[in-house]
Amino acid sequence: MTDQQWQCLYGASNSLEAHSVKGLLENMGISVRLTGEALAAAAGELPMGVVEVQLWVTAAQRPQALVIIESYLRNDYRDWYCRHCGELNQGQFELCWQCQHDSAE
Repeated sequence: MTDQQWQCLYGASNSLEAHSVKGLLENMGISVRLTGEALAAAAGELPMGVVEVQLWVTAAQRPQALVIIESYLRNDYRDWYCRHCGELNQGQFELCWQCQHDSAE
């Protein structure tokens, strides 16, 4: 097995969650591929396990990605106020939804 081999890391319940988690991982420098998005349109007609969107990472980045996923699942992120516009943002997001500034700015 090579470090560039892709491995399934997480099965998101829908595309919105998948893209949120993907953004969280990418903000930490982890490359992510999504699979199963096309099946989301069939939700309700197929079993739920079939329509989940899967997040894949390389073997080399998997240990770091698992730590981030575990933290995400514990939901131990704190909400924060944007220093630029004052908007309240949920803790798992690093960019303000209102003005797109980084939480550290």
